[in-house]
Parts: sequence; C-alpha cells; structure tokens
Amino acid sequence: MKIRSPIVSVLGHVDHGKTTLLDYVRGSTVADREAGGITQHIGATEIPIDTINKICGNFIARLSIKDTIPGLFFIDTPGHAAFTSLRKRGGALADLAILIVDINEGFKPQTYEAINILKMYKTPFIVVANKIDRIFGWEVHEGASFMESFKQQAPVVQTELDLKVYDLVGKLHEEGFQSERFDRVNDFSSQISIIPICAKSGEGIVELIAMLLGLAQEYLTEQLEIHEDAPAKGTVLEVKEETGLGVTVDSIIYDGVIRDGDEIALMDTNNLVKTKIRSILRPLPLEEMRDSKKKFKKVDEVVAAAGIKITAPNLDDVVSGSPLRVLSDEEDAEAELLKELEDITVDTDDEGLFVKADTLGSLEAVVHLLKEMDIPIRSAEIGDVSKRDVIDASIAKDENIEHGVIIAFNVKVHPKAENDLSNSGVKLFAGDVIYQITEDYEAWVQERKEAQKKQWLESIIKPAKLMILPKLIFRQSKPAICGIEVEAGTVKQGYSLMNANGDYVGTIASMEDKGETLTAISRGQRVAMAINDAIAGKDFEEGDSLFVDIPEKHYKILEREFKDKLNEDEFTALDEILEIKRIKDKDWGKFGLFE
Repeated sequence: MKIRSPIVSVLGHVDHGKTTLLDYVRGSTVADREAGGITQHIGATEIPIDTINKICGNFIARLSIKDTIPGLFFIDTPGHAAFTSLRKRGGALADLAILIVDINEGFKPQTYEAINILKMYKTPFIVVANKIDRIFGWEVHEGASFMESFKQQAPVVQTELDLKVYDLVGKLHEEGFQSERFDRVNDFSSQISIIPICAKSGEGIVELIAMLLGLAQEYLTEQLEIHEDAPAKGTVLEVKEETGLGVTVDSIIYDGVIRDGDEIALMDTNNLVKTKIRSILRPLPLEEMRDSKKKFKKVDEVVAAAGIKITAPNLDDVVSGSPLRVLSDEEDAEAELLKELEDITVDTDDEGLFVKADTLGSLEAVVHLLKEMDIPIRSAEIGDVSKRDVIDASIAKDENIEHGVIIAFNVKVHPKAENDLSNSGVKLFAGDVIYQITEDYEAWVQERKEAQKKQWLESIIKPAKLMILPKLIFRQSKPAICGIEVEAGTVKQGYSLMNANGDYVGTIASMEDKGETLTAISRGQRVAMAINDAIAGKDFEEGDSLFVDIPEKHYKILEREFKDKLNEDEFTALDEILEIKRIKDKDWGKFGLFE
C-alpha cells in the first residue's frame, strides 16, 4: 500500500481568485495569460511535498505534520464544473475542497452552487477568504503568514477583517455549517476553518497549505491508500482534439497504475468504449495541464494520483466525467464499469421536465438538486438541446404546462432546434450556474402559480351585497329594472341574487349608469339594474338588501384558498351569506372528511 497525494478541488465564484491562488503556489502566470483573467478550462497541478516544505518552512514542523503525504494535487475549476464532472464510484473525485470567497464581496451565486455540491458529495472543505489586501488600510507583507501580517495591522483594520470574517460565519451558518477563523477553531472535525489570505501577495498561503496537509493526515489517510500495482482507476476531465495527436482525453488517475499499451474502458453517453493506449503524456511537476509551457513529456507508466493526457483510437464519443478503467485479467473492470453505468443512469419519472447537461457528473448534480426540490424529471441526458428534445417537451407541455420545460446546464441549443424552440412555447432555462438555473425555474413556477391563482380568484363568485334604492323601481318585471347601490364587494353581470331568507330572486341581466353599460360595479356605486326572473313587489321591495348567491363549491374554495384576499366589507358579506344559507341547510359550506 502507498499513500497518494490528496486531490484538492478549488471552487468559488468567478474572479474570486481560484487561479491566482494556484499561480502563487506554482510561481507561474497562468491567470495573466487566460482570456479575461478567468479560468476557461479545467486544469490540474501536482505540488510535491518538497515544494510545500519550501513554501511553508518551519510552519509545518511546528504543527507536527509528518511527511507521510507526498504532496497535494490541485484541480482548478471554472467555478464548479470540474467538481461535478469529476467523479468516482461513490461520490466526487476530490478528497478535499477549497471554497474561495472574495472577503469584500462575500457569497455570490457560484459560491452557493459550490456549497450545494460540497453538501451533495459530503466533501470536507476549507473556506479561503481572499483579497484581504483590499480591506481599507491593509498593509501588505509579501509571503508572510496570516497571523504575522495580521499582528502588524492597525487595530481598526483588524476589527474590519474580523467583521468580514463573521459575515462569512453567518452565511455558512445559514447553509448549515459551523465555522470560525482557523486559529479559533476548537474542533476541526465539526467546524469549517476560514483562512484569510491574499493570493497575490501570498499572505496566509502558509496556513492554507499546512491546514490542507494537516486535515489530510488527520482524517483522510485511509482514504488515500492506493494499490500502486493494481490496474488504474481514473476519471475523464475533458475530451478534445489536439493538433498532431487527434482526439485525446485529459484524465485524473486516482488509484493504481496505467501503462503505455494498456487496454482501457471508458463510456460514451450510453455504452462502454474499449480502446488501447497509444501514448501517455504527462505535464512536468508545477506545470499546469492546460497551459504547460514545456508541453508534455511522454511516459511509459503513471502511478496515482496524477493528471495525464491519453491518446488512443475511438475516443470521439467519450463523455467528460466518464470513469476510466485499465482492463486486466486479475480484475473484472469491465463489469465494474457496466455497474457504474447502471448507477449513473438517472431515475426518471413518467412525467416531468427535461434535463440536458454537459457531463455525467453535472447531469447527476442537476438531477440531485431537482429531486431535492421534489421536481419530477421525465428525461435526463448529456448533450446539446436537440430538435427531438423540443418536440418531446412540447408534447409534455400540452399535458402539463409546468412540464414543458428544458433545464440546460452548460450546453447549447442545436441550431436546427432554435426555430422549433421559439415557436413551441417550451420554456428553456439555460446557463452555467446550476443554482441560478434552478432559482430561475422556481421563480417562473411561482409566477405561474400566482397568475393562475389570480385567474382562479377572478373566476370565483365572491361575496357581495346590494340595496334596492327607494322610489327607484322603473319596471316591475321582464326584466325588473330598479336603482341599486352596492353595499359590499363587487357585483357582476350574470350573477344570481338571493334575498335575506335565502330565496332565489333572479339573475343580473345588465347594469347602466348615465347611458354607459357596465359589466361589474363595486361598493358605493349606484346604477340602474335589470334583473331577469324577478318581480318587484313580490321577490323584493324598495330598501331590501339582496346578496350574491355564491355556489357552495365557490364558498369552500374562498374559505380554503382566498379568505386572506377578501377586504373587510366582503368578509362581512361572506359571514352574512353563510348565515342565510344555513337557515335552510345547517351543513352548507362545511368541509367533509375527504375534502
């Protein structure tokens, strides 16, 4: 048995300093050369223990950290993507995670996204509060430990930093985590450490690296044991075409050994792909996989943990996030991979919305989040949104409008599907932040429910009361026409009216005020009203109060769903109507056992 380096994933919101942090450790300038200063592709970097000792010096010795851990293996991610696409059987590939937060900006959408993912995979993590140099009045001390630098700051600056740290403590508490500034942590197994740093000046990097090593040594030693002679297990970072090499896969090997010429098994969307390795290419230590200045070195074998590039035939359809297994006579890796394929297959419902994602891992993450929200899923697949997806979602929309939805994470809409999508009425929620997409979907569902509730409320017959004005009966019958005043609620054309005894009076045929025909009138309005079926002097007299005759079903809906939407006079009228109805039927409006 051998102890491998722990795999550390760096997560956080765009521009909060993920790559800059690793640049300081590597002594490289990857961040400066990237488009817009933002990580564009997944990368992985090995930091050997010798380099860590140079960075941390005596600090590690003071913490009694032994040299049992051979180093740290960092995965740099565009926000969160590698974390969801990088998976191994039973969870995420990362052993530890760094959640990097701009101490001045606090939590942002992708911060919450990262926390959701960390919860999902139950991954231990450290919070790095970056950009302390931007706190007003902070004096930079290049390469110093946080504690050394902090002691040399003015008291007002120290207080400001602590306030910002406690803002993060509060946010983490809201997410279900106990946390504290690292030097005040009492129990590292139950509290999240917050380490303030400046990735540019290197302040606090010493404590961060030491903390990662300490946590790995204390809690992960068993997890980091590998069989260095066993056939390799790994996961695919990216599949891409390289000039002169053809289609290649960037992979992380987390167990065993992989050799030039090995037969390997991977996965496309639905099937196993078996192929033979032509060559293994490996970046040199401290060289970043996607940006190696010295390119790659061809090697005969690699032992975990390592980031490698593989060239082989038939890699075109392999998906990011696919497991990678070396096939051997001793182990039935093919059967294991088939079992994993079965496990990855997403359980779907007979009805629900449609999910598309870029990798197996991100598909799992999106589905997991939606399932937690009790949202049914009819289909969940890898790949861009196709014409077929739009047609299927359109059919689902006809059955239930809330299921005519496509959640598209980190994928595009196929050009041939764009026109169909715009004409279909299917709702598309697309983006590269799972947290944001699901929030937008929830907001849309809520808006729809509110609109539906409003429409429903408008169709419900609500309580209203009117009075027959004295000396204003213009016609006795066919229809009876008289002057009325609305005493409560809103009266509409077509409503049935009853008297104070609950007897049917007639139906409102029309209402008119100064020659204008009205379809609805409200409290305080006086109009001439024509009432079909009614005979003045028989069904009502001058000065009588008449009530809108509410159907029992409408009363129950009002009582259960919309009572809080009634104003004071409608409330009073509703109570009067209930009393009148119960003169003839004492159980009118009561809820039965199964209602």
